Amino acid sequence: MRIGIAGTGNMARVLGTRWSRAGHDVLVGGRDAGRAAALADQIGAQAGTLRDAARHGRDAMLLAVPYSAAIGVVSGLADTVRGRTLIDCSNPMALGFVLETWGGPSAAERIAAAAPGASVVKAFNLCHESVWRLTPPVFGGRPLAVPICGDDAPALEAVRFLVRDLGCVPVNGGGLDRAGLLEATAALLIGLWVGEGADAQAIAPPLEYAGG
Repeated sequence: MRIGIAGTGNMARVLGTRWSRAGHDVLVGGRDAGRAAALADQIGAQAGTLRDAARHGRDAMLLAVPYSAAIGVVSGLADTVRGRTLIDCSNPMALGFVLETWGGPSAAERIAAAAPGASVVKAFNLCHESVWRLTPPVFGGRPLAVPICGDDAPALEAVRFLVRDLGCVPVNGGGLDRAGLLEATAALLIGLWVGEGADAQAIAPPLEYAGG
């Protein structure tokens, strides 16, 4: 697959590394040409601008920038990402582990509104970047499950493929209108993990007990 990555931070680094090693054609784009070139050299990818990443990402584009920058980035690339699968891994979280988007559209929906014609999929937002370094992320013999939300069937299938390339299991999270629930889940889990030092995984019973 041809994958464009917008951003040069930790998520761009870890997911770009894994996908590059899986044989995908990856291009990293950023505002800072030097940072993009250095990251691309480290992970075995090509380097360019943000627009180069959008042009390259024929099969998928990962938006790996902070939520505070995401709307501006996609607005500037709206013409280029039209018809593309646009993966949003952001968490719109403010101090106190609360959602910046509380009471309104989700981050993913706002990104979709800023890039009409792109097929936005919410994914990869629940785990710290260190988890994606694991090859593969398996805990107690169970592969990590990755929920995804989106409306476009081909885009969802492309993201499922990329999830499986990480050694993970894709899980249907519903349409993009449910992305806000996924973002709220991240805020809750991060608040428990970081704020309380709690084992957030322990709050849910095993599947066989979940239905009562």
